[in-house]
Amino acid sequence: MNSRRKVLIVSESDTFFDNISSILPREQFFPIIHAKNGGEARRQLLENDANLLLIDCPLTDEHGVMFAENFSDSNMGILLLVNADMYDEVCSKVEEQGIVTLPKPNSPQMFYMAVKMLASMTFRLEKLEEKNRSLQEKMADIRTVNKAKWLLIENKKMTESEAHHYIEKKSMDERLSRREAAERIIEKLEL
Repeated sequence: MNSRRKVLIVSESDTFFDNISSILPREQFFPIIHAKNGGEARRQLLENDANLLLIDCPLTDEHGVMFAENFSDSNMGILLLVNADMYDEVCSKVEEQGIVTLPKPNSPQMFYMAVKMLASMTFRLEKLEEKNRSLQEKMADIRTVNKAKWLLIENKKMTESEAHHYIEKKSMDERLSRREAAERIIEKLEL
């Protein structure tokens, strides 16, 4: 897992981008990419993935809140910067989607703390996703082995214990994982 977070800042303002970029240390946040509107940001995300998406509302070509919501199912941390008078309304609308909202203007320290918290959340999400993938893989292994067992029980008239032992022995004798041994058995016995 890479400890650096890739950042995409969506803002029509070069000054905003420069100010935010100067706050974020390169050893923690790199690369920092600038997109001037939603369309350009979408193109950037097609070409390069990002860990953090920072959106300076309003966008010139679309509603910034809707843009953020379009990416709420991704594993990116999303920070939405909105005018202070809209903060409560926008925050209540997007917080259940995991989108963090900050009012504008705010201090560089406040912004930096929000980005650091968002980065921490993305690390945690990545760990959970990895654990989920591992569990999914283990479940697939178990399903495959169980399918092979039941085919052995049906076709070779083995008991469940004998089928289990047969798969284990095939795995060891042929230096295969249990899943690979089970897959070979399934290939032979399935019609």
